Amino acid sequence: MTSLWNNQEAAQYAGDLAQRIYTSRLLGRDPALVLHGGGNTSVKVRETNLFGEGEDILYIKGSGRDLETIEAAGFSPCRMAPLLRLAQLPALSDSHMARELKCSMTDPSAPAPSVESILHAVIPHKFVDHTHADALIAIMNTPDGAERVREIYGDQVVILPYVMPGFQLARLCAETFPKEAGAQTVGIVLLQHGLFTFGESARSAYERMVELVTLAEEYLERRGARKISLPPAPPPPEQREEIARLRRDLSITAGKPMILMTHTDAQCAAFARREDITTLSQQGPATPDHVLRTKRLPMVGRDLAGFAFAYEQYFHAHAATAGRELQMLDAAPRVILDPDLGMLTAGPNAQEAAIAGDIYRHTIDIILRATALGGYRALSAGDLFDVEYWDLEQAKVRSAMAPRVLAGEIALVTGAASGIGKACVDSLLSRGAAVVGLDINPTISQMHQRPDYTGFACDLTDETQILRAMESAVKAFGGLDMLILNAGIFPKATPLSALTTSAWRQVMQINLDANLAMLREAHPLLKLAPKGGRVVIIGSKNVPAPGPGVAAYSASKAALNQLARVAALEWGADKIRINSIHPNAVFDTGLWTEEVLTARARSYGVSAEEYKTRNVLGVEVRSQDVAELAAEMCGPLFAKTTAAQVPVDGGNERVI
Repeated sequence: MTSLWNNQEAAQYAGDLAQRIYTSRLLGRDPALVLHGGGNTSVKVRETNLFGEGEDILYIKGSGRDLETIEAAGFSPCRMAPLLRLAQLPALSDSHMARELKCSMTDPSAPAPSVESILHAVIPHKFVDHTHADALIAIMNTPDGAERVREIYGDQVVILPYVMPGFQLARLCAETFPKEAGAQTVGIVLLQHGLFTFGESARSAYERMVELVTLAEEYLERRGARKISLPPAPPPPEQREEIARLRRDLSITAGKPMILMTHTDAQCAAFARREDITTLSQQGPATPDHVLRTKRLPMVGRDLAGFAFAYEQYFHAHAATAGRELQMLDAAPRVILDPDLGMLTAGPNAQEAAIAGDIYRHTIDIILRATALGGYRALSAGDLFDVEYWDLEQAKVRSAMAPRVLAGEIALVTGAASGIGKACVDSLLSRGAAVVGLDINPTISQMHQRPDYTGFACDLTDETQILRAMESAVKAFGGLDMLILNAGIFPKATPLSALTTSAWRQVMQINLDANLAMLREAHPLLKLAPKGGRVVIIGSKNVPAPGPGVAAYSASKAALNQLARVAALEWGADKIRINSIHPNAVFDTGLWTEEVLTARARSYGVSAEEYKTRNVLGVEVRSQDVAELAAEMCGPLFAKTTAAQVPVDGGNERVI
């Protein structure tokens, strides 16, 4: 491991808390140390309160904050005195601990303090760093892990056996550390949990972390267990219907729509195909906190009923001895290992599914390294259950806000790079959907940088590209619930007497034929949508009221409208609803160039500005107005509506 400390960068961070922020971010940059909110850092400072009295304050990373991006506001300031008193208690419940930690804070608007706050307080050093370094976890998660750790570090660390994080761990450290720490001690190893380092400066604590993790990496290297080669994986076949069916069944098991991401890279595919995968993968997670993201075990194969039954047995067996009433979490897996599909990760939203994927990739490395050392061994099912059903986690379940209306569902939008299509993407994202954007413009892939969006360049007149895009969409999120057909062209006004066959065919190919192909290829996926499939056609005012000079456009939109009505009739039995929106005069789209707008206004004898509000209500219709209705049509308010045609035109006299 290489130190990322940079003197020039560090000089920009003046003061203890600023230095704490700097090295916290250095730790957070390395996913081999911490992942997705994992790890902790703290600093102890002396401050003067309102009464002019000096107080020792512990600034510790707030619960749920990410080290890579943490700011000063992400730290919780806690008075040291009450934390040290709490460490002397013989016992303390989680709920009491959480309350006392909040009471110790000097700023009630700061985030809730980490559950490890008392532990950080009892370590007698100014700066404290805590990570879950992959290299060390791999060594600890072996049958003789403690002996290996002692061999690597000698008296540089105090080794503590695994106990439940929170008060129990803090109490054990308070009792053990003063007895066992010596002049050479620079860290604490928590078996099957993680590593602490400390120092009187941010740099010394950080670089001690680097040194200790490097020793673990070198140990793995010497034993041929650091880089495990995997056999090459053949290119995956088309699997979209299999994946969509698995996602539907997974959602039924979970009791809510779920995102299912497919990982078919060499590492994941080769691991899922191992002959000993059942043995390797059924030991447990690399560290106890991973159970909150991945559950205790992945599912091997596709027997969801069997997995759910086993999970329920696991819950009831351990809940019976918990001494308190527990609410069972859903029984659906979060990681699936299948020899044909590779690794799949699930979550109630795209972010959770992506996090499960990141964590299990690291788990694969840890399992393979530990296996190379002689065998992988995780914590017992009972210990992991205690973390999964921790009082503090149960409180989160009970107090969780209702999910957004389209959470866990997947939408595909065509013509998504601009205008109405881009607005539809935004409206669907705001309702919690994961969104796939298609557009001939290659910038579609960069339109959003977030886990719940992916974009693919696609020429909708090429059916091979459509099939490829559908496959990619399903592997990105697991299926398809909603389809917004928006892509189209609006040609230059041409009278019928001058309309060429080639111009006519070009409009029909894009506005009609491409949408037929999209509907046909989406149908098998929409049938598998957990809440039923939904299609919204972005039509046109020209369907009920065509205008002069736009015969090809008007005919293509009218034909598309009829296509939608037939699909509604045929697909109702599949629980797929199809509705059309007929916008008019939406001028912030790619269809309306200045030339086209001016020409159309001139044909009606008005200015371009007058033409924009040329409707009964005298309002301008914008892309976002159309998008909001399209997204709403995918929600529960329109659950019993199909084959509807709704104008979004401010009231058009000819339509009325």
